[in-house]
Amino acid sequence: MDFDDNIGRSRMLPPLPERMRPKSFGDYFGQRHLVGEGGVLNVMVRTGNLKSFILWGPPGVGKTTLARIVARTLDREFFSLSAISSGVKEVREVIDRAKGNSIFSAACPPVLFIDEIHRFSKSQQDALLGAVEEGVVTLIGATTENPSFEVITPLLSRCQVFVLKPLDKEDLEKLMYKAINEDVILKTRKFDVKETGALFRYSGGDARKLLNIIELVTGTFPADSVITIDNSTVTSRLNENVAMYDKGGEMHYDIISAFIKSVRGSDPNAAVYWMARMLNGGEDPLFIARRMCILAAEDIGLANPNALLLANACFQTVHNIGMPEARIPLSETAIYLATSPKSNSAYMAINSAMELAAKTQEAPVPLYLRNAPTKLMSELGYADGYKYAHDYPGHFADLEFMPASLSGTRLYEPGDNKREAEIRGRMDLLWPKYRKSGSGE
Repeated sequence: MDFDDNIGRSRMLPPLPERMRPKSFGDYFGQRHLVGEGGVLNVMVRTGNLKSFILWGPPGVGKTTLARIVARTLDREFFSLSAISSGVKEVREVIDRAKGNSIFSAACPPVLFIDEIHRFSKSQQDALLGAVEEGVVTLIGATTENPSFEVITPLLSRCQVFVLKPLDKEDLEKLMYKAINEDVILKTRKFDVKETGALFRYSGGDARKLLNIIELVTGTFPADSVITIDNSTVTSRLNENVAMYDKGGEMHYDIISAFIKSVRGSDPNAAVYWMARMLNGGEDPLFIARRMCILAAEDIGLANPNALLLANACFQTVHNIGMPEARIPLSETAIYLATSPKSNSAYMAINSAMELAAKTQEAPVPLYLRNAPTKLMSELGYADGYKYAHDYPGHFADLEFMPASLSGTRLYEPGDNKREAEIRGRMDLLWPKYRKSGSGE
């Protein structure tokens, strides 16, 4: 087969990610906690006890593939809807088809897969609820957003939520070699894999990205040449073919990352530029507003507590008015956050506290801090020795509030900004004995 024949044949076939889509758990890479021996999805399929569930994870980790494998393995009829292009009408049509299908039975209802279920409105989700409750369909939803925020409580309570993780290096390497050795096109080519650092880095744990990059790089080599996979080749080919690489808008997470880093880096110009890129690309404005709420708490925090208030007000405003007017409060908030002083002290404090708490779960609460609702508890010394802060000058009583074994531990370290300099001064005045250590170890 010559070069032109090879190109022509590849153009007639589906893209590489679709050609390599697994048909069974045995061909599936990643998510061993779900599909491995003893994994909850593996058990569901093996026992045939399929319940509705939602798959939550980043793009390209196999959410759609898992749904198809589950339905195929259990020989269930499979309906698929996208929340972007489907409305209440389409949902009801599928439910009516499921009810009227002659092969339908309560014992094995068809699978209804809804991609990007977080994009469904409340009315669309309400339309699903009855069918899920009655067992007309088994719902499998896929989302990149926290379903606790995006899925209505009655529907969420009837679904298990499974978290999917980005593929690790081992999974990506296995997938790469499976593709170049087994794909109908790639197995006819010769590969020289020298380095995989750039390939895996640009993939970001996303199987679809990995396969798209391999297909892109392969297409830049003549049919009779050896395809070299190394860091410089992958990087140069991607830089030359950005549009090809961004198949189906897969730079979505790269652009939101650039936006967040621009705000964190105090560059309002870059912040509104990346925001405009997202809005022009059809991004959900609530997605942007939600990310700014997180950023206001994580990256600005106590340096300017008003930032979180404004970000939350922006989210509510965007929800109320929608596009195109929503672009204005989005821009206002992005500029405010970008130009605000920054501090991640609260973010670091809770991370350190959770890590320390996980190691010291058995540390007892001091008796004087315990509740004493009964006479026996009072006799045992519960609450004895507690000092009510408002009874003391400055509304402060010198008392140890940590478990005895953690006395003196500092988890919150004030940031280097005007607001937290005031906090530091007050804490130094109140707690001079705690200035010695911040590790908690």
